[in-house]
Amino acid sequence: MSEAAQPVLRLNLALQGGGSHGALTWGVLDALLEDGGLDFEGVSGTSAGAMNAVALAHGYAQAARDHSDPREARLAGAVLARATLARLWEGVGAMGSLNWGAPLAQAMPALQLMTQWLSPAQANPLDINPLRRLLEREVDFELLCAARVGVPQVFVCATNVRTGRGEIFSGKRLSADAVMASACLPMLFKAVEIDGESYWDGGFSGNPALYPLIYQTGCSDVLLVQINPIEHLGVPGTVPEIMDRMNEVTFNASLLAELRAIEFVRRLLAEGKLDPRRYKDVRMHRIDGGSVLAGLGFASKARADLAFLRQLFAMGRAAGLQWLARHRQDLGVRASLNLAHNA
Repeated sequence: MSEAAQPVLRLNLALQGGGSHGALTWGVLDALLEDGGLDFEGVSGTSAGAMNAVALAHGYAQAARDHSDPREARLAGAVLARATLARLWEGVGAMGSLNWGAPLAQAMPALQLMTQWLSPAQANPLDINPLRRLLEREVDFELLCAARVGVPQVFVCATNVRTGRGEIFSGKRLSADAVMASACLPMLFKAVEIDGESYWDGGFSGNPALYPLIYQTGCSDVLLVQINPIEHLGVPGTVPEIMDRMNEVTFNASLLAELRAIEFVRRLLAEGKLDPRRYKDVRMHRIDGGSVLAGLGFASKARADLAFLRQLFAMGRAAGLQWLARHRQDLGVRASLNLAHNA
């Protein structure tokens, strides 16, 4: 559908993390950006979701720098965001083909054995993480942090090791360090230090965090791109399957708590028990990538070869296009996710 035939609709994005499965979110975002009729006010992301978030916003920051006309900047931003996301994930795939895109412990079998007894600081004293170099090459954080009209606000969640609380990095605090902290699995990498505090993966405290989108943006529509399944039909039997399911439950817990809180507020607003001038009636939407990815198995989260990432991208694009066809008309009108059933 051409842009002239459809209104521009505002939308916030909440992007979950989940290893290489984040490439499915790349495909979803590609479909949304191609639509041409969406205006992204805020993007909250964790781990791989944080990488997707900064890559998307980077494209819009480039366009805002180069175009003074808001419409031209928005259209150019979508094109540049698609290109940045593609370069980022194809870069991950190139490293994966060299056994660098997968988590370090899997890429180096000897290290995988060592991490049973050694901390990341002992097993990986140089804190080698090639994803940082790729991220810094593809995303200009100085440009991203310069506030400009038309550039989505980015909120990256990491977990403060000392307090156990999630912390949001945005605005001037947004950096490559913040994104790497959001993706720091504590058994593989040393905690990332920022301003004297140490941080681990944001999935422990917000995967992704929804509250910045509620309190720091005006938009009421939030599209959650979820890549960790909430439910499983069967009970895991092997040790790796059990560990993977434990991680899914842990990394979904904070998200489910926020969804329940949103549903509680919505119900009170509908009953007239809360002041609508003080409380936002959030309209939640979801693309359930977890169900799409369920058949791939737990080991696929560590795959990072380009062929596999492109397969995930295609699956994500299909899911994104399907969601647009079914629910685009709901934006600004009604929620398409039944929180009472799903949270």
